[in-house]
Amino acid sequence: MSEVRWLWSRLTGNYWFFPTLFALAATALAFGMLALDRAGSAAWLNDQNLIAPARPDGATTMLSVIASSMIGVAATVFSITIAAVAYASGSYGPRLLTNFMQDRGNQLSLATFIGTFVYALIVLRSVRAEDEVTSSAQDAAATALPGFVPQLSLLVAFGLMAISVGVLVYFLNHIPDSIRINTVLRGIGQALLDEVEEMYPHLGGGEERRDMREGAPIRADRAGYIQFIEFDDLAKAARKHGCCLTLEVRTGEFIHAGMVLARVVDGPGNDELAKCVRDALTVGSARTPAQDPQFLMDELVEIGLRALSPGINDPFTAITALHWLGAATADLARRDLRKVVAEEAPEARSVIPLADDFAHYLARGFGIMRSAVATSRPAALVMLDSLRHAAGAIDDEHRAKLLEQEGERLLEQARLALDGPDLQELEARHALFARQLG
Repeated sequence: MSEVRWLWSRLTGNYWFFPTLFALAATALAFGMLALDRAGSAAWLNDQNLIAPARPDGATTMLSVIASSMIGVAATVFSITIAAVAYASGSYGPRLLTNFMQDRGNQLSLATFIGTFVYALIVLRSVRAEDEVTSSAQDAAATALPGFVPQLSLLVAFGLMAISVGVLVYFLNHIPDSIRINTVLRGIGQALLDEVEEMYPHLGGGEERRDMREGAPIRADRAGYIQFIEFDDLAKAARKHGCCLTLEVRTGEFIHAGMVLARVVDGPGNDELAKCVRDALTVGSARTPAQDPQFLMDELVEIGLRALSPGINDPFTAITALHWLGAATADLARRDLRKVVAEEAPEARSVIPLADDFAHYLARGFGIMRSAVATSRPAALVMLDSLRHAAGAIDDEHRAKLLEQEGERLLEQARLALDGPDLQELEARHALFARQLG
């Protein structure tokens, strides 16, 4: 399931997949409707008073207008989308480009206009003027009007045009809404929560316990970011060779030739096993959100750091980022952080992933933001509240202690940047935090 999900995210993470899919669907629809028209299925339309049958000249004009307007709208939509993506990635960080490339509203809007254009163009080709010779006996029987006008196909073209108008209205509202910072942060934060639930489905306080024994190293033979790890394939390879694999890298890390990817424990290492391990790791030029909650966490941190920089000085954007980061931290604090590998029990796994303990995620999120947050009284107060709420939702004493230590570090950092009433208020809030944990 995870491999299918990753492949789907790769296919849909660009602007060509849905337009191509809709163009193929429109082609099939056009030929299907033309076949019905040639079979005489549109004869009943000639008796309808509300739907006046179209003449060849009128049908040609209408289809030409639909086709030309749809390709013009598609070009405009693409230009607006690129402008919005450039603005958002420049304002919020270049790593957010992936999020906007995967925006379904933009993709499906562009695909709808492309599909309507393709449909109208194919149907337009079949219209025969009154003075043209019939191409087949089927065309002659298809309609009582002179020439050949695919009445059913034309009716569907009108329907697609109406849908396209509705999509255009939706798109004009969607684009400004999609680049609002609250919408951007909500998208990242919700994706982070979903990814955490996907990777760590079980509640509890478990964390990885790695066997520190040395083993034969398996080294990388290329450079790039690890985009996906097929744990099931690794488990099959380990069972086949009668060994245990301990990974030295995780999804999202950068590797290069000669770097240790894994170690072979309790078994022999060989070239076949090394090849299986390398093939199970998908390496690319950039990080992706799939199987990598840290990537989404880094996006929230980046937005927060940009907002708190002296050049921007927008603490309220940073506060929203802290809210979502706090929600993800609280969720992580409640979960068993041992990855599910090939449905094997954690104590008997043939593949031991690199540890993703709670301290690691806490340092990756609040730890990186701490120095910048400490310079802003409202952001520091919100971060303390987020730590307090996260600590109040768990029973694990060790993880609660880590949250308490992070609060103490924030206060210590704030004493270097704040003074007067701002510092006093922060100290009072920290005292409340400490009493709750005590």
